[in-house]
Amino acid sequence: MNKLSIVTKGIVKENPTLVLLLGTCPTLATTSSIINGIGMGISATAVLICSNIVISMLKRVIPDKVRIPCYIVVIAGFVTCVQFLIKAYAPALDKALGLFIPLIVVNCIILGRAEMFANKNSVIDSALDGLGMGIGFTCALACMGFIRELLGAGTLFNVHIFGDGFTPMSIFMLAPGGFFVYSILVAGINFISKGKAVKKKEFGCAGCAMAGTCHSENKGVVNNERNSYDHDVRCSGQQLCIGTILRYLPIPWSI
Repeated sequence: MNKLSIVTKGIVKENPTLVLLLGTCPTLATTSSIINGIGMGISATAVLICSNIVISMLKRVIPDKVRIPCYIVVIAGFVTCVQFLIKAYAPALDKALGLFIPLIVVNCIILGRAEMFANKNSVIDSALDGLGMGIGFTCALACMGFIRELLGAGTLFNVHIFGDGFTPMSIFMLAPGGFFVYSILVAGINFISKGKAVKKKEFGCAGCAMAGTCHSENKGVVNNERNSYDHDVRCSGQQLCIGTILRYLPIPWSI
């Protein structure tokens, strides 16, 4: 995989928000205006790039069984730095985004890229992967913010676009409008890519942080995505593996 494709795959082909359906909570919560969406996207991108670089540098040092807690410590450090910078230089944005800045720590895009890419690739490739995924995330939030602010308030960047005769459709500023715009954008990406953007991948237990303690009869068996999910529910007496949960965050555990 060349360097350019590592960056570009996160923008459309594997867009974390519109294709992988990761990070849906901040996507819906922070896109009531385009400024908030871009601010959230840039903040997450900075954390994503920095955490990918550090985790890639430390991948041979971090013990395999404690890698997830170590990732969270690294990510939390960068999130704290970003939060302090926003408080200092963009207090209005900090007030608008509120709790969603510290919640970047548990953003499944960042944890997912640390586990699936930075843990296995070089520092430069990991940085480029973080950059591409961050750009894709920011573009998705900007698109949602653009549509919701324009239709829901009749403004863009707090500047009135339409005349006095325009009646804002306030539902676009609420959760139902967010879900509607999100679904339209996901459908648009699927239409453009003709459903080929998401590739089915096979997962086994090899990358699971709990693989050493798993007593499942199916341990190590590589199944298709749905069968593997069913296996994980049974795994170790209903004990869900952290590494495996990360793979299925797009379904019910998206943050």
